Amino acid sequence: MADFFGPDVAYRYDRDHCNQTDEELEKSVEFLAELAGSGRALEFAIGTGRVALPLSDSGIKVSGIELSEAMVGELRRKPRGNEIPVAMGDMTQTSVEGRFSLVYLVFNTLSNLTSQDAQVACFRNAAAHLEDGGHFIVENAIPPFWGLANDTTKMAFDRSDSHWGIDEIDVVTQQGTSHHVWLEEAGPRLMALPFRFVWPSELDLMAALAGLELVERWQDWWRTPLTAQSKVHVSVWRKR
Repeated sequence: MADFFGPDVAYRYDRDHCNQTDEELEKSVEFLAELAGSGRALEFAIGTGRVALPLSDSGIKVSGIELSEAMVGELRRKPRGNEIPVAMGDMTQTSVEGRFSLVYLVFNTLSNLTSQDAQVACFRNAAAHLEDGGHFIVENAIPPFWGLANDTTKMAFDRSDSHWGIDEIDVVTQQGTSHHVWLEEAGPRLMALPFRFVWPSELDLMAALAGLELVERWQDWWRTPLTAQSKVHVSVWRKR
């Protein structure tokens, strides 16, 4: 898995990429804490600790796996950021000692794994860290075919005074690239991030291969029912 989150991206990550409101963050932490119960939680791609730190504040013992040293550096700069143990490495194969009642992977990060094999390996690694009856949670975008006109391969997902975002999508290979342009006083700043889009039903098959079964699927952390117009899903699988 390539590391696209170097120092420049990590420094700006919370500002540039995390458009989650305080209310959404609070609700996601509440959802995660409920399923973690009295056990421990493991975050794949823990990043800057945007979710892990408030989850830890709620009383859950949180550990993480992260590929980017720069992202963990930002985590360590935050209050209590040094208190959360993080194993450096790829979330498809890196191991953490012990078993967890909850493993979670949020904010479309599963799609940063750009092959089906890597996504399958991620599910298997999650299952390997779970205790029996433990839960794996994934928050990920639903393929945005509703936004593609005939013969169109590009669609805008953000158009503001400070940022333009355009996804370039190959529906045959399930490969895509998110192009970002930030409009700043010093001039435009560019970033391109590859991804692999994946249907929720395909994730259910990956889960089954890893010995997990689906128990919940919603369009947000408030448990709003999923519809044909939903752009994101929050899925919960349980280790058999």
